[in-house]
Amino acid sequence: MFIEIQLLYLIFAVLAPLVAIALFYQWSLARLRKRIIDAREGLLLSVDIPVISPPFIRALLNDYNITNARLGSTFKTVEDCQSRVLKERDKIDAILQSLSSALLTVSNDLNINMANQLANEIFAKIGDTLIGINLFELIPFTEADRDILRDSFLYKKSIRNLEISLDIKSRTRWFSLNLAFLSRSEDEMEAIITLLDISKNRELQETLTSREKLVAMGQLAAGIAHELNTPLGSILGYTQLLKKDLLEQGKSHEYITIVEDETRHCSKIINDLLSFASQEKCDGETCDINQLLLNISDTFLKCRMQRYGIDINMELQPDLPPVEGNCGQLEIVLSNLIINSIQCLDGVDSPLVTLRSWLEDNHYVYISVEDNGPGIPTEILRNIFDPFYTTKDVGAGSGLGLSISHALLSKRGAFIKYDAEYVDGARFIIGLPFIDLNRDTI
Repeated sequence: MFIEIQLLYLIFAVLAPLVAIALFYQWSLARLRKRIIDAREGLLLSVDIPVISPPFIRALLNDYNITNARLGSTFKTVEDCQSRVLKERDKIDAILQSLSSALLTVSNDLNINMANQLANEIFAKIGDTLIGINLFELIPFTEADRDILRDSFLYKKSIRNLEISLDIKSRTRWFSLNLAFLSRSEDEMEAIITLLDISKNRELQETLTSREKLVAMGQLAAGIAHELNTPLGSILGYTQLLKKDLLEQGKSHEYITIVEDETRHCSKIINDLLSFASQEKCDGETCDINQLLLNISDTFLKCRMQRYGIDINMELQPDLPPVEGNCGQLEIVLSNLIINSIQCLDGVDSPLVTLRSWLEDNHYVYISVEDNGPGIPTEILRNIFDPFYTTKDVGAGSGLGLSISHALLSKRGAFIKYDAEYVDGARFIIGLPFIDLNRDTI
């Protein structure tokens, strides 16, 4: 019996350390496994190394902690790089969105795969996106511009500053187109296109061209006016001599008086043309707008309107202040506008011309000449003030009326514009700086 107890004690003494070691290994491996599971979830936590531990366990846990620390450093570097990439992406996106040019990128199949905000504002319908739309279906290129772009895509040739015109939302706009390819590989054709709106630059160029034409026209008008003034002076002189020899009550006296008045009128128009061709001097003259409109309606214009069955409607604001400059040039402008209205009312039921005057608090007296005719088509609005531009038949108009009117008004600080929002016919608005009678003068 004693021997058996000693044997059991010996067995326990041998197995106890082995069981303790096994339990320690199991505990250490269980903690290591938990940290590995945590690592899979993104938590890189180190494992505590017991002070008393077998060399193998100590080495294993130490290797894990070193690997864990290096992974943490690597992940932090990746996160930092990712953060910098995102910041750069946001910066580049902000730059692209703030460009003054519409920007499009085109894939191999010529479909849009990226567009900035301006491109969406120009080409996209409300609530729609440009992504996935074919380039040639999206932008209404002319056939000549289509050919240039096809050749560019076919031979991978860049395009620099190609001026194109596009009809967008019932308006013709000019753009400078640039195209570059993102890869020179034959298998890839992704390209980037920028479209810079240069419509204002084109309008400025056309305005400068128009001014050059007006200068040439002014010089021509000055020469003609000088030549006509001499015979008109002679006609006026002989008319006055004939008038002295005729009885005041006779028809001949009445006729010669009309000839004299019309000759003076022609001389006045020629002097206005001379003033238009030269630098206008400040003569201190003023004009009563309402009286001018009444005079025009009561003279030959009213007779012509009655002949063609055209009614005239006057809506004049009373007590308007006088405007700067003489009435002669304004009479030419208003006559041109009313004659245009009369010609446009041919064949219109119940034709009507309305003359209005009013005052606003911006130092301008306004005049409007409107009719109930067909109006001016949108596609020619940009040309109506160009010299020699006319839609009338050959011989029916010179195309100078509106351009001369525009020039005469500009010289006196006034303006004329077509009211595109008026839908019941055509309406022209004239703004004239008035004289503030209450302002102190030196």
